[in-house]
Amino acid sequence: MREPSQGVTVVALLADPDTPTEVARLMARTLPARLADKSGEGQRFDVEVVSEPFTSETEDLAKLMRRIMDRGSAENWDIVVALTDLPLHSHGRKLVVNLSHEHGLALLSLPALGGLRLQTRARRAVEEAVLGLTAAQTNGAGETPQDQPLLGPFTGRLNPIHPGPVGEEEETADLRYVVSGPRGYLRVLIGMVRANRPWRLIPGLSKALAAALATGAVATVNSTVWSVAAALSAPRLVIAMVGSIGLMIGWLIVDAHLWHRSTESSPEARKRTALYNASTIVTVSIGVLVCYLGLLVINLVWALFILNDRVFASATRTPLDTTEYLTLSWFVASIATVGGALGSSLESDEAIRAAAYSKREQERRRMVRNNHGDRPSK
Repeated sequence: MREPSQGVTVVALLADPDTPTEVARLMARTLPARLADKSGEGQRFDVEVVSEPFTSETEDLAKLMRRIMDRGSAENWDIVVALTDLPLHSHGRKLVVNLSHEHGLALLSLPALGGLRLQTRARRAVEEAVLGLTAAQTNGAGETPQDQPLLGPFTGRLNPIHPGPVGEEEETADLRYVVSGPRGYLRVLIGMVRANRPWRLIPGLSKALAAALATGAVATVNSTVWSVAAALSAPRLVIAMVGSIGLMIGWLIVDAHLWHRSTESSPEARKRTALYNASTIVTVSIGVLVCYLGLLVINLVWALFILNDRVFASATRTPLDTTEYLTLSWFVASIATVGGALGSSLESDEAIRAAAYSKREQERRRMVRNNHGDRPSK
């Protein structure tokens, strides 16, 4: 990479497709002005966004840093900050950012920033990384990372982010920040779920939703269902709801082969596997819960439109009031969810994976399946 010239520092945001590219493009609108204000030395910044899958087929930090360095060497860039939505690991810890002051490189793992205020946190992290790398270039390559001030957003008494170990064999990194402990694990998990965008699971389950709606429509006009719903207590309705939602979640995960298995037996591999599977469960659970609430509302509207109070009372010996409408709709939503679980078998595995995972996570899972010979999609 070239030395900064004429007071202009060219910063490249090298972003994986999907969420990282969206985050990079949004922050690029204000990043030059914010960097210029914070540098306070009359320095100007030119920010470019490059969207490409630089994490393709690898999660190894050393390989990724070399790829970023090679990419930057081929361009007229002073600083390269790479953004990915893959969770990366370093010595058993979850990586937040990997820095090379000598080469002007930074690798940022977005899930480690958590799921809340992602845009703000990512922008602050990129700002501090760029300013730290620029200062190292200005002051000379002889300055060691330990002489640099700690990056503001990455450290703090209440923050689970702290400096992590860098092996002597790692030539392309001289400083990194990681998260550890239960709070750090939860933060990465929430960040992974956000990257997966669980709300996309709803349109991705079109056949399952069609089966659920059909089941709910039929159940709503069934007198036997009326009688059962009228006799159910609130605890039993809760059990029916939890059971149907659990069945839907389990069916989707098993039927679409969403469960991650690792052939490695190391503690780090087991932790990675547990994290991937936890993010799968939470992602699918959120999508199914939203579908359940949607079914509840639709069934209530359908019941208000179709049911006759005299027919209902004659069949159940219970007047059709607000409580009965809500109870029936609640019970029917549970029945419809079971029907939706069966209907999800009509969806292709790839369609469900595409709805449940970010593009980078889809690619990572395809790579794992190809390497270990998992069963093909339906």
